[in-house]
Amino acid sequence: MRMKDKVVLVTAAANGIGLATATVCAKEGATVYLADRAFELAEERAADLVSQGYRAHALYFNALEKETHTAIVNDVIKNEGKIDGLVNVYGGTTPGKDKTIFEESYETFIGFVDAHLASVFLTSQAAVRSMAGTGGGSIVNIASVSGVAPDLTSIAYGTSKAAVMYLTKQIAVQAARANIRCNSVAPGMTATQTVKKFVTPEFQEFFLRHTPIKRLAAPDEIAAAVLYFLSDESAFTTGQNLTVSGGFSLAQPTFADMMAMTGSQLVEGE
Repeated sequence: MRMKDKVVLVTAAANGIGLATATVCAKEGATVYLADRAFELAEERAADLVSQGYRAHALYFNALEKETHTAIVNDVIKNEGKIDGLVNVYGGTTPGKDKTIFEESYETFIGFVDAHLASVFLTSQAAVRSMAGTGGGSIVNIASVSGVAPDLTSIAYGTSKAAVMYLTKQIAVQAARANIRCNSVAPGMTATQTVKKFVTPEFQEFFLRHTPIKRLAAPDEIAAAVLYFLSDESAFTTGQNLTVSGGFSLAQPTFADMMAMTGSQLVEGE
C-alpha cells in the first residue's frame, strides 16, 4: 500500500500508460482521478476500478482545451481537499502531419509543441500551488525516448518531449523547498492499443532490431516506474528522467547489424 491515503490525478488515463498508472495507484491505496477527453470511457474505467473495491473517479480533460488543464486539478482539490500526485501522461503525434524540418509548417510544429507543454505546465502550476500548502507532493511527467534520440521525422513530437524533460527539471528546482518533487519517465515503444492500431508490424520489428531487450514495453512496466516516483520510496529523488526503453538509444548505432552477425564473426579467431 505504497500510495495509501494519497490522491492522484492522471491525464490521458482511459487507455495505455495512463490507465495502467491509475490502476496501479488505486491498487496501492490511492484515490485516483482518471482524466481523459474520452470521458465516457474514463467513466467506465473508473467504474471498473470501483467495482473491484478501489477508489476512482473520472474527469474530462482535453489537451487542446487549455481551460480543462487547470479545471481538473481544481476539481480534485475541491473534492478531496488536496492533491498528492499528478501524472501528466498526454502525448501524441500525427506522422502524416508531423514531419521533417524540410516539410513541416511552423503552425503545425508549434501546435504539437503547445499541446504537449501546456498540458504539463498548466496542470503542474495548479498542482504545485495546492501542494505547497498541504505538505508537498510528487509530479511525474511522461516524456519519450524520442526526446532523447532525434528521429528522421516527427520533429515537433521529439522537440516537445525533450522540452518536457527540461521543464521537469525546472519544476523540480523551483518547487523543492515546498517539498514537491518532479521527475519524468521516458518510455520507448509501448504495447498500447494506439501502437497496436497505428504502428505497422514492419515498423515495430524495425524498432525492435535496435532494442537490446527485443520486445515492446508493457504499459504496466512504464506504470511501475511512475509509481516509484510517486511513492515515498523516491522521497530524496527529484529532477530525474528515467528512460524505460529496453535499452533503445543506449547501444552503439551498429547494434542491429552486429546482432545479425554470428558469434564467430563478432569475435576474431573463433
